[in-house]
Amino acid sequence: MTETELLAIWQHEEAQPFIGWDFSYLAGRMLEDPLPWDYIAQASALMDGATSVLDMDTGGGERLLDMRAHWPQRVVATEEWPPNLALARQRLEALGVEVRDVHITDEDPLPFADGEFEVILNRHSAFNAAEIARILAPGGTFLTQQVHGMWAWDLTAYFGAKPQWPNATPQQYVPRLRAAGLEIVQVQESQSKLRFTDVGAIVYYLKCAPWEVPDFSVATHQAGLLALQKRLEETGDLSFFASYYTIEARRP
Repeated sequence: MTETELLAIWQHEEAQPFIGWDFSYLAGRMLEDPLPWDYIAQASALMDGATSVLDMDTGGGERLLDMRAHWPQRVVATEEWPPNLALARQRLEALGVEVRDVHITDEDPLPFADGEFEVILNRHSAFNAAEIARILAPGGTFLTQQVHGMWAWDLTAYFGAKPQWPNATPQQYVPRLRAAGLEIVQVQESQSKLRFTDVGAIVYYLKCAPWEVPDFSVATHQAGLLALQKRLEETGDLSFFASYYTIEARRP
């Protein structure tokens, strides 16, 4: 296949729509090893018997909807990115979920009252440990699943990019949660590989995760894409560093 043909294919991938947090378009083309834990099952078990839950940065509400059978009486979700916020409201508000537009970082306060939630869920979102402790009810639980800060560093290096949050690890967040007064129930870590079957799948992935390679486009990052294509043709391998971890913490 010529370079011109490859670029045309990659530009087609770049133009494909992406909404919510749904990578089903890459089914069979972006592969990850199964995690040794089940976040949905853990979160569902925490909601059973609770009266309130906050789901931080819910995306389009995909994971929250997966747990609908376990929702407590009050369900609140936050989202900031406008396309996902609109989608979450469309999907969730008719089901009685309160969807809030909230800017979430490791430092900013949260617009909720002290002790407001019995369960706080956080899947791949930033969080302010002190604020989590403040809005968590006594006896309540915080569960977060996070992407390791060095995620796919060996992929982004092809484009001259470095991980923006290399210290985003349990070693950073566990002490913060403890300092905020929470008890650590468990920490789980898993390291595997993120695999792609073709370079076009990488194009789509990087377009949908713009923090990985800032300002990524086929037009401006052809050299890296062609290097990946050469690697694929020579080795048949497009696998990269992948690691997740979970932290479960409880307010005494």
